Amino acid sequence: MKMIHLEKLQALDFRSNEAYKTLRTNIQFCGCNIKAICFTSSLPNEGKSNISFHLAISFAETGRRVVFVDCDLRRSMIVGRYKPDQSVFGLTHYLSGQNDLTDILYATNVPGLDIIFTGPVPPNPAELLAGDFFREMIEILRENYDYVILDTPPLANVIDSAIVAEKCDGVVLIIEKNLISYSLAQRVKQQLEKTNCKLLGAVLNKVEVGGKQYGYYGIKRYKKYEDKYYDNVFYS
Repeated sequence: MKMIHLEKLQALDFRSNEAYKTLRTNIQFCGCNIKAICFTSSLPNEGKSNISFHLAISFAETGRRVVFVDCDLRRSMIVGRYKPDQSVFGLTHYLSGQNDLTDILYATNVPGLDIIFTGPVPPNPAELLAGDFFREMIEILRENYDYVILDTPPLANVIDSAIVAEKCDGVVLIIEKNLISYSLAQRVKQQLEKTNCKLLGAVLNKVEVGGKQYGYYGIKRYKKYEDKYYDNVFYS
C-alpha cells in the first residue's frame, strides 16, 4: 500500500477533541456490529466531511484500524482541504474498472488511518455507487478494518448517500444549527429510513460555545437542541 502525507492536518482544540471522543464513544455503544458508517447531511456545508474525517482519526487514535472513504463523487473537499503530497487514484478509478482496490487505498501519516479519495468527477455518480464494485468494496473493507467511515453528498440534493447507506451498518445525519427546517430534517430522515440502514442519530454542528466560538457536536434522535457544551452530547 502506498503511503501519503496529509499536509494540512491540524490539531484540534480541547473542546473539539473531547466532543469527538464523546461522539466516538456513543457510536461504539451502538453495537460491535456497526462497522461501516455513512455520514450525510441535508444541505451542503453543514460539516459532514469535517466531522466524519476527524471522527475517523479519533477512532484510529484508539488503536483501531480505520479507513475513510470519500464517496462525495460530485464535490469532494478532502483533497483540497488536506493536501496529499502526491497525485492519487480515487474511488471513481476503481468503480469504473480502471484500477484495483489496492491502487486506490492509501496509508496516511495518521497511524491506523487509511484513506480512499474520490478521484475524477464522473458523469454518473449514483450509477457507480449502486454498482457491484462498490458493494464488493464495502465487504472487503469491512473484513479488513475495524471501522469504515464513508462521507457522502447531502441527501436533500442528490440520492447518492441513500445508495451508500443501503450498504452500511449505520448512518449519521449532520445538522447545522439554525440552517435547515424541522420538516426538511424529517424528510431526509424518512429517506434514510427507506434504505433499511440503522439511523444511529444526528450530530448538531456549529453550535456556539460560551457565546464566542463554534464547537461541536452530539448525537441524538431529534430531541430538543440545547446550547451548553456538555449538553450538546445526546444519545440515540
